[in-house]
Amino acid sequence: ACAPFRRLSLCNKNMENMDTNNNDGKAKDNLLLEVCLAAKYEGDLIKTHYTKHEQTNQGTASQLCTVLARSFADIGDIVRGKDLYLGYDQKEKEQREQLDKKLKEIFKKIYNDVTSGRTNGAEELKTRYNDDTENYYKLREDWWTANRHTVWKAITCHAGESDKYFRKTCGGDENTATEAKNKCRCNDNQVPTYFDYVPQYLRWFEEWA
Repeated sequence: ACAPFRRLSLCNKNMENMDTNNNDGKAKDNLLLEVCLAAKYEGDLIKTHYTKHEQTNQGTASQLCTVLARSFADIGDIVRGKDLYLGYDQKEKEQREQLDKKLKEIFKKIYNDVTSGRTNGAEELKTRYNDDTENYYKLREDWWTANRHTVWKAITCHAGESDKYFRKTCGGDENTATEAKNKCRCNDNQVPTYFDYVPQYLRWFEEWA
């Protein structure tokens, strides 16, 4: 699949510059900070450009949340090692490879932290991640599941109070679901989108369409 223009300029430079030599035992916290900063910068960029578009295109207010959801999902794919975008030139490809290498190093530290015996359930976690010590896909998936609501808060930080998601998704029952209508957020910290669980190539096809 061909990456959409939005993905070509996704704001993740701070993630590319992450310090992986820090042995302070805070790998999980440091990673969350960097991912949230990337999400915030991306949200700011989208909001800046989308506001201009909205001013000249009536009836597009609800679409801002959709664009934010697409970048949110791409950030999730980067974190989980699923991103299909390899870069548009050699420099970009090298930066992309470097980012994935750094993420693997960070998740290796997180793996060592959670399976070392210093945390509750270390043996159980060691069993869960026993066959996942090269790319840490299971651990990366679990990390994203645990932190996606915080990343959503970051990427929607500068969304407007009237910005709402395009469909009713807040709540556990689709028959009684409500709109995420204040800064693209549900009232109970629930993430209103599931784009991050749709395969990236399908999202990109839909975006081009």
